[in-house]
Amino acid sequence: MTARIFALCNQKGGVGKSTTTFHLARAAVRVGRRVLVVDNDPQGNLTSIAAAEPVDDDQAGLADALSSRADETIRDVIVPGVWPGLDVVPTSGVTLGYVRDELVIAGAGREVRLREALATVIEDYDLILIDCAPSLDQLTINGLTAADAVVVVTETKLFSANGLSQLLDTIANVKAYYNPRLTVAGVIVNKHEEQTVSGRNWLDDLKQAAEARGIRLLTPLIPKRVVISDAAEAAQGLDEWGSEAKEFAAIYDAHLAAIEGAAS
Repeated sequence: MTARIFALCNQKGGVGKSTTTFHLARAAVRVGRRVLVVDNDPQGNLTSIAAAEPVDDDQAGLADALSSRADETIRDVIVPGVWPGLDVVPTSGVTLGYVRDELVIAGAGREVRLREALATVIEDYDLILIDCAPSLDQLTINGLTAADAVVVVTETKLFSANGLSQLLDTIANVKAYYNPRLTVAGVIVNKHEEQTVSGRNWLDDLKQAAEARGIRLLTPLIPKRVVISDAAEAAQGLDEWGSEAKEFAAIYDAHLAAIEGAAS
């Protein structure tokens, strides 16, 4: 069985895409899945927490696998992750930003480079998670073109509902022109502050925006808790972090089951 590929997206930074990708990967390896995470963000945040060993700035990574000026394949650049069963396509330094600029002027076929690269390793994994850049540029379009489904990661803040509509328009365009099988597996609401009036109000706006486009918000919502980001920054799963964090690990277990079910 070939891997299911999910792209985690939002054009806004700071919503927790890398942390969400990390904890979903942990949920998958805990049940015996072979998981590949792809750091498709020039900032390289996922690489810094998911790779078992530090990745040097000059080490080959995703940029080399996507660039027409490099010889490396995606298999050449994969490194072990922090848990058995997890591998990482890393990003470090500034080279992925240069490749993003290369893709802008690359012409025909530029949108499918990541899909073609992943096709060579897809049989080796059960699940591939692509952590997309906080933008709607050629890197994100490559992620969407490679994916079976999109997981939107957002938060209950100002502009989230408007941003959701913009992202869904981009997803619709990618589906129309490059990837007709693409679906939206759901919206993960991150850093939710249920106790605040603004959190509840923005959640209502998000629900309306999602319902208008026929997609669902995944439940339970992920609350704003320091322990969730602290565990990721320490390169540990929530189940490894202590008893107070285990209840949050169960949320990611539920989300993994939901997105896989939606894409089946």
